[in-house]
Amino acid sequence: MGTVSVLKISATNDFLGRIPFFASLGPEKAREVARLVVRKHFRKNQVVLVEEETENFMYLVYSGSVKVVQFQDQGVEQILTIHKRGDFFGEMALLDGKTAPATVIAMEESEIGLLSKDDFSRHVLGNEDAFRQVITALCERLREAWFMIRVMGFSDAESRVSAVLDHLARLHGVKDARGTLLPLKLTHKEIADYASISRETVTRLLGRLTREGEIEILENRHILLKPAFSKKLHLL
Repeated sequence: MGTVSVLKISATNDFLGRIPFFASLGPEKAREVARLVVRKHFRKNQVVLVEEETENFMYLVYSGSVKVVQFQDQGVEQILTIHKRGDFFGEMALLDGKTAPATVIAMEESEIGLLSKDDFSRHVLGNEDAFRQVITALCERLREAWFMIRVMGFSDAESRVSAVLDHLARLHGVKDARGTLLPLKLTHKEIADYASISRETVTRLLGRLTREGEIEILENRHILLKPAFSKKLHLL
């Protein structure tokens, strides 16, 4: 086996070790599963999978980020969630064999690992400890769905944008002395698609939040949520 292949399997094994239901398999079994993962590269805006393919694989985000979207009338995107490096998705469709009504698109150049349904069933669902961890992961997915229902319930655009930023902070935020950093390269259009409002409205609201010292837009498009943002949000 070549050096590159060995390094890839090692990296895959390390990745799986950070996912609870793979970690519960134990080191030897996790290494066995790591050898079964197929890694693929995707360009920015390239479709990773469509609805008809969701029941075939579980997906692991080794680098980059992807968005899960539904297309509304006239091709308008509604972002359901975002997965970044270290995340996984697709496990729900492997459990019930049903497709998910969504499309996954790369937000930037990304490397995605694919684990087949048969391999997932054989190695994960057949292990009691791992199966319990799968149930825990499904509960997290359910909470994300509840969030989307909550966002759609807000009648004003500012509440929707603030809720989206807060949700992304809870999922992906990194806290430091300045506040909470969102390590995602989000465009105004993507935030708008998440909140179901216009891009122009998002641009206007982000500008106001910046001027009022609640957020800061960094050079790499990462967003810093400052303490004033959290304080105001908790007062709503």
